[in-house]
Amino acid sequence: MRIEFAVDGVTLVGELRVPEGTGARPALVLTGPFTGVRDQVTGLYAERLAERGYVTLAFDHRNWGESGGEPRCHEDPQGKLHDLRAAVSLLRARPEVDGDRIGAVGICLGGGYALKFAAFDRRVKVFAGIAGAYNNPYGMRSGMDYDAVLGSYTEVLERQDQGGPVEYLPAVAEEGEAAMPGNEPFSYYGASPSPHWANQVTRASVLELITMDNLMGADFLSPKPALIVHGVIDRFCSPEGAEEAYKRLDEPKRLVWLDAKRHIDLYDREPYVTQAVDATAEFLAQHL
Repeated sequence: MRIEFAVDGVTLVGELRVPEGTGARPALVLTGPFTGVRDQVTGLYAERLAERGYVTLAFDHRNWGESGGEPRCHEDPQGKLHDLRAAVSLLRARPEVDGDRIGAVGICLGGGYALKFAAFDRRVKVFAGIAGAYNNPYGMRSGMDYDAVLGSYTEVLERQDQGGPVEYLPAVAEEGEAAMPGNEPFSYYGASPSPHWANQVTRASVLELITMDNLMGADFLSPKPALIVHGVIDRFCSPEGAEEAYKRLDEPKRLVWLDAKRHIDLYDREPYVTQAVDATAEFLAQHL
């Protein structure tokens, strides 16, 4: 069912999926890829996990999709954590939900957000990350001229602070400049039939991506259980990043490697989605 809820004066739009049957069920809040909206990756996983008996909530974060917020298509890390907090508050108020059994599931960039959120919200009892991006500035600066990149985006923000328009670039492109360049992301988003997704993102969003520290959640999640599911080859969310997150987690934890060769294989391609859902459902059955 379509559902709306508010946080920080912004109206968020989501889909609440309730399994058949009676009684309060464990529930999952989902958060997904950079630029993604709820009827793409998170919606697919929400549907599949609802089939396994979980109440699921997939929603559009502020600034994205049908949810409110300005500027449009802008990555707001702290705002996304606030959105997840409000989503859990919503779930706990629903009669279909057992408020003491709520988990956070993140896919791609949402993996890092779900990890950090679960680490600091005591209402969340378990974390699962699928093809996760566990961003941290130390990892980001090792692969670029960090100072130069920071300077270029600071110039963008200064122009906007002085009254200039919000500056955008394409979210995906087969060739040329984009936040996620190359054929792989274009092949997914270019074919994903969502009327609520736009092929644009603020330039300032890239600054947020390279300065956020979601990996720190691994240091604070304990004693909550953690599951990491990842493809053995992933050019966009590195397996090394998944390994680093796993190493920094305390028990109970589990790392599941899937024989996927592309990051987007875990977005919508079989057998990888089923394998990820199976691993997640098995882990949740043990810990939630």
